[in-house]
Amino acid sequence: MSRKEKWYVAGLAFECTQCGNCCSGAPGYVWVTKDEIGRISDHLGRNDKWLSKEHLRRVGLNKYSLTERPGGDCIFLARDGDGDATGCSIYEVRPLQCRTWPFWSGNVKSPDTWSHVGSTCPGVNRGKLHDFVAIEDIRLQKSW
Repeated sequence: MSRKEKWYVAGLAFECTQCGNCCSGAPGYVWVTKDEIGRISDHLGRNDKWLSKEHLRRVGLNKYSLTERPGGDCIFLARDGDGDATGCSIYEVRPLQCRTWPFWSGNVKSPDTWSHVGSTCPGVNRGKLHDFVAIEDIRLQKSW
């Protein structure tokens, strides 16, 4: 699909509000590579370049995902005493999957899918306008 055929050629606005909605909800996977596991491990002050079962689960033979708390929160989503999300406790070293939100291919497939994402993500359609090239760079990113 060419640039002219993409509905978001004029760009899309997004600004993370640290609401935590993308880090909670229905069970799922936050895929992490071994390099990302090492970065998170270093960030947590571990010397072994790995994460405990509290933070990491193996999926199949060769894949890893961050764990979730009961209720669907990512293990690294911080909440205050009232239960309100306060952000990601590993934000500086968050995995690529998290870094590229909300500009995932499925989210920008159509205006309707983007609108649906906006129904749960208050940062969609607000804040900084990301131009087409920036969106494509993020959407197609394969590594840090």
